[in-house]
Amino acid sequence: MSNIIKPPFNHESALAKVKAAENAWNTRNPDLVAMAYSPDSEWRNRTEFFKGREAIRDFLKRKWAKELDYKLMKELWCYTDNRISVRFEYEWRDADTGQWMRTHGNEHWEFDEEGLMRRRDMSGNDYPIQESDRRYR
Repeated sequence: MSNIIKPPFNHESALAKVKAAENAWNTRNPDLVAMAYSPDSEWRNRTEFFKGREAIRDFLKRKWAKELDYKLMKELWCYTDNRISVRFEYEWRDADTGQWMRTHGNEHWEFDEEGLMRRRDMSGNDYPIQESDRRYR
């Protein structure tokens, strides 16, 4: 897999890593997305804390069962040798209510030497929007 982007990062490789993550998450495929994380990856997603690929898969399955028509944008904020921080924005339709939502937030990522994410720390805020106000389709 020669296309794996590994640290240490420079500006170009950090941008590529962020774009690869954005593309993977927009597939809404928990199995595909989970493979970008180390087997013992540690996550904080808002108020949830968990560890490992199976927990990541389970989380993503729950997420995308609730967050329908999910579409994500990630933007590189900064990087160091093996860390990247991003800001993100995504839109989704609530499975229970049909209400369109937009979520803004930040993520801090730490990678192992093989380019797998071993730590993900996410903070985000949701707010309702009208379908006509969507930015991502």
